[in-house]
Amino acid sequence: MYLPDHAPFDAKQRESIAATLQSLSPQQTAWLSGFLAGNVDPSATAAPVANRIPLTIVYGSESGNAESVADLLKKESTQRGLVPTVHDMGDIEPAVLKKAANLIVVVSTWGEGDPPDRATSFYTTFMSDSAPRLEQTRFAVLALGDTSYEHFCKIGKDFDSRLESLGAKRFYDRVDCDVDFETPAQQWIQGALDTLQRLQGSAVPAMGIAATAKAPAAASDYSKKNPFPAPLKKRILLNGRGSNKETLHLEFSLAESGMTYQPGDALALIPSNCSEVVDSILQAGKFSTTDEHVRDALLYKYDITGLNASILQKYNQFAQSAAINRLLLPENKPQLQEYIHGREIIDVLTDFPVQGLKFASFTEILRPIPPKLYSIASSLKAHPDEVHLTVAVVRYQSHGRDRKGVASTFLSDRIQPEATAPVYIHKNKNFKLPEDDSKPMIMVGPGTGIAPFRAFVEERAATGASGQTWLFFGDQHYTYDFLYQTEWQDHLKAGSLNRLDVAFSRDTRQKYYVQHAMLKQSKDIYAWLEEGGYVYVCGDATRMAGDVHEALIEIVHSQQGRNREDAIAYVEQLKKERRYQRDVY
Repeated sequence: MYLPDHAPFDAKQRESIAATLQSLSPQQTAWLSGFLAGNVDPSATAAPVANRIPLTIVYGSESGNAESVADLLKKESTQRGLVPTVHDMGDIEPAVLKKAANLIVVVSTWGEGDPPDRATSFYTTFMSDSAPRLEQTRFAVLALGDTSYEHFCKIGKDFDSRLESLGAKRFYDRVDCDVDFETPAQQWIQGALDTLQRLQGSAVPAMGIAATAKAPAAASDYSKKNPFPAPLKKRILLNGRGSNKETLHLEFSLAESGMTYQPGDALALIPSNCSEVVDSILQAGKFSTTDEHVRDALLYKYDITGLNASILQKYNQFAQSAAINRLLLPENKPQLQEYIHGREIIDVLTDFPVQGLKFASFTEILRPIPPKLYSIASSLKAHPDEVHLTVAVVRYQSHGRDRKGVASTFLSDRIQPEATAPVYIHKNKNFKLPEDDSKPMIMVGPGTGIAPFRAFVEERAATGASGQTWLFFGDQHYTYDFLYQTEWQDHLKAGSLNRLDVAFSRDTRQKYYVQHAMLKQSKDIYAWLEEGGYVYVCGDATRMAGDVHEALIEIVHSQQGRNREDAIAYVEQLKKERRYQRDVY
């Protein structure tokens, strides 16, 4: 049993608690969990407590969705009289599962088939030969993912099959949820807990999430289904004339919303579609151009750009195209990916036209417009009743068409000052300032990855934190692309930012990136880590995050003077202690 260093106990207490927990039976663990949560009467006799159903809930979460489902699962199972214990995969080892009589795994798939960042070590061990046998365990898996990626819900599928191969018995079938996961997740929770109670012979009545009485929503209880209309107060182009980029600083008012956030959280934006794209869809599908309901549905309700294999398959129910059938054959996956890359739904309508396609049939293949999450670039202490964003506007050409990022061009083109945007706060517990503000922190944020670090530095300046701060920033050109340059200079003068290293890749003959700047400062970076420092990385996941990760391992390797395996273990320990946090996309 592992207790993370950030747990509110000293080293001796952590060791004692971990040893005690390791010695407990599943029934004892369940009783203690319920007692500490206030769900068990301490005077109750052992027999009734032992009859209560223990439930181990393990989650792996990247942006917080799987964690929110695990929280919901805990609340519902507690209401039913079960005794749930919840674990973040980043805080435990697979050996913990040996004591789980009943296990539910809730896990997200990140990007193109990877586990969530904090769950990587747990996933790797669990899929290895060292994973424990689980013949005495019942299990069920809820998978979260995004159908816009090829390997939809891969990590959930991996856990589902691996648990079975380790001897565990599936008590409820896995469900794979898309980005609009809330309703299917709630339905799955009801079905899974109903089944578990029947198997255990429990007489405890099901409460039901939908049937549970709820207090009226608070003014600040804004969500995907109930977003806040935030007025746009300011929009500034951050790049200088001559830049190849279009990066915006945006300021929204949260006045009278009651909404709050912490540095590291994200603002979820629900954009509307571009009217030009809507017009092209209407024309290509030969749908009514005068029916306002049709037009509004395409503008505000459906994702009309994102293309994937699932949409092609659904569309071919109407198109009956031999060419699409060939693309969908397993052996033609490279050709399928080549077709999808750089294309949108409008291309499918024009490449494979369907005579007499009904609008209702067309919308059946679409999913709702997904919210876009942007790292918040402000501190509430520095900007009361405001939230700021740093957004790269996406515009490009492919296959003979102009393409636009839905959310970024909504913010750049389709919303005017004082108009409102539907938003809500998305909490991110995995990207947070150190609780001890005397701890030093190193921030690596090239491009728009700078956003949360503007919030971090503003927060530390506002609270008078004593810990040192070090920022690594990179972009293409110093002259055009040094985002928030004057602000960083002001923070350096004020002492709220202690060190700043920059890397502008197009200003030198050889490309020079943030990882190169880090390697030049290996000695000092390692010294900060040895002092208990934190490392934060935000930005592009495709290459930057991996390159920075390798640079961090190399820094530790070079400064420790030991082998690379020790350096990798050191960096993994930083993750476990939440001293190495990433917000990459």
